[in-house]
Amino acid sequence: MNLPEFNVGMSKSVQKVITREDTAFNYGSGALKNLMATPILAALMIEAAVNTIDPLLPEDYITIGRKIEIEHLCPTKEGMEVYVTAKLVEVNKNTLFFEITAYDEVGIIGRGYHERQIVNNNILMEKVDERFNIVESRP
Repeated sequence: MNLPEFNVGMSKSVQKVITREDTAFNYGSGALKNLMATPILAALMIEAAVNTIDPLLPEDYITIGRKIEIEHLCPTKEGMEVYVTAKLVEVNKNTLFFEITAYDEVGIIGRGYHERQIVNNNILMEKVDERFNIVESRP
């Protein structure tokens, strides 16, 4: 695998205005009708990490998530803007480690740790096809 060198400290941010579709109400918590759901926070954290690395990869290479740990520290109301920054803190061969921080207009709302692995997309899809061919052939 001939990959570019990634520098510890590189980072990217994403931002999003929280909508009704992003609320906990739509993710199984009927009591929280106007607060951001934790799965949305996790998705924004993943998006920030992907945006840090994937655009720099050679054709046919992507990153895939291996592990994510998050703390959802404070609530964010519908209509507020959320800012999430992923910072590359370690590179070990084709595995990348990120520290991620999330803020809304009031202050910090979450932090996390995310691990991604660089893979060849074509090889990954071949393995996926093999796995499902095995599953589909079972009685």
